[in-house]
Amino acid sequence: MSFEQSSTGRYAAIARLLVRHGRSDLVSGARLDEYALNPVGDDPVSDKAEAFAADLESMGPTFIKLGQLLSTRFDLLPASYTTALSRLQDEVEPFDFEIVRTTIAEDLGADVRHLFAELDPEPVAAASLGQVHRAVLRSGREVAVKVQRPGVRDEVRADLATLARIATVADKGSDLGRTYGFAGLLREFERSLRLELDYRREARNLMRFADLTRRYDLLVVPDPVLDLTSGRVLTMDFVEGRKVTDVGPLGLLDLDTAAIVDQLFSAYLKCILEDGFLHADPHPGNVLVTTDGRLGILDLGMVTTIPPRLQEKVVRLLVAIGDDNGEQAARVLADMGQPLEHYDAEAFRDDVTHLVAEAVATGPDLQAGRVLVELSRVSGAHGLRPPPEMSMVGKALLNLDQTTLHLEPDFVPAEAIRDNLPHILRGGLRTSPGDLVTAALDAKEFTSQLPRRANQILDSLADGRFRLRVDAVDEERLHTVLQRLANRVTLGLVIAATILGASLLMQVPTDTEILGYPAIAIVLFTVAILGGAALAAWIVVTDRKVARTELRAQKDAPRL
Repeated sequence: MSFEQSSTGRYAAIARLLVRHGRSDLVSGARLDEYALNPVGDDPVSDKAEAFAADLESMGPTFIKLGQLLSTRFDLLPASYTTALSRLQDEVEPFDFEIVRTTIAEDLGADVRHLFAELDPEPVAAASLGQVHRAVLRSGREVAVKVQRPGVRDEVRADLATLARIATVADKGSDLGRTYGFAGLLREFERSLRLELDYRREARNLMRFADLTRRYDLLVVPDPVLDLTSGRVLTMDFVEGRKVTDVGPLGLLDLDTAAIVDQLFSAYLKCILEDGFLHADPHPGNVLVTTDGRLGILDLGMVTTIPPRLQEKVVRLLVAIGDDNGEQAARVLADMGQPLEHYDAEAFRDDVTHLVAEAVATGPDLQAGRVLVELSRVSGAHGLRPPPEMSMVGKALLNLDQTTLHLEPDFVPAEAIRDNLPHILRGGLRTSPGDLVTAALDAKEFTSQLPRRANQILDSLADGRFRLRVDAVDEERLHTVLQRLANRVTLGLVIAATILGASLLMQVPTDTEILGYPAIAIVLFTVAILGGAALAAWIVVTDRKVARTELRAQKDAPRL
């Protein structure tokens, strides 16, 4: 494994992080041993999960975002770690205002004074990827301007390249890597982070989320200003308000919290289970109580698309949980997930059944987000890898539960899900015009081809040419393997018989000798040795050729 000279410090930091938190197997599997000679910190760590989160936070934006993604992987990490990682603070020291002015001018093509009537030099918030400034357009519209931190893309790109090399080697050299597939997890993380670094995508997310929640009048989503938005600059409406968690009981008395919570929960269920749009991080810090008594929803950089197939399965899972049908829930989860080598279907079904029964027994206190999180954890414990989107749905609903329970302690999420499921199911049964056109074309092709294909089948039956072929076993390959095995066994027997004959001839007196032994026996021994060597070489060459052919076939095979 060759390491770039400029990345040595990063490799060493990652190696020390793994050693400190008990993952020396990954250090050796990824061939990072030479970088782990001086572990960070010799003091005992009282809370390993919190220390792990703090260490990731100290390593910069890439690892902060990695920790936030890992906080959704309940199938990989214990509860203490996912909880600690979910509290990662993405707040750092702000960068200089002159850099803000320069970035805006470079990306938007004009000086700040020509674009804004006012731009507050003091940032409203500063995070690892960027910071936000309050501004006023020349039209008088009050906006928030998010500017990306300088050099963050290059830093993220270098960190991802380092992690990719480590993940690839770890997958091949460690049992943990072969089980969980770190390279695949990293590809998912890289895709999410790459999209989050493009502020134009966040602007599109804001517009789509605003369109999906338009009928909910108590929810506010800031509209972006597309003319003043680029890859590194995002301009959107400024939402005046306070974080939900900063509003105390007295402040909540002035709000219609029951109606707000009902609309918030219904909107998220609709977006996730009907439209396939998941705001992956609706934690209380991203939800504001506005001055006019509504909820403002911010920071839509981390958004995931839920495919229709998965939407249907999550709905089935929620229905099974509501009906206290643990076995049905286990079947849905097994259909959704990817079984690993140590997957135990029977134990998994039993644990899911008990988990669902306990959840339903809580009655009105049932929280769908917490149940989905625990189901993801149980799946991982039994060797079933759930799709990442399901864990993110569980995390989103869990964060949503925290927000709704702060606003309305008497809110019952289970009842809200039950009330919204009929509408979601009706929405899932709706057929789009595109689906109707596709179905019509399929029906047309079926009806036009049916007579010809039926005639071909009947003609084959009448002429005795009808054959039914089932590819349950590759008979040709089986025949080849058996023939090769028979040839090897036969040659082995011939060589063994030659050696045995030569040994017997050693006792026969003869006038012709080689090295004091009968010549015929020495010749037979020589033939046996050469035959054995040839057989061994033939086995090695043919096996390698077959292995290369199978590997090439796997690479060329279409992936569904």
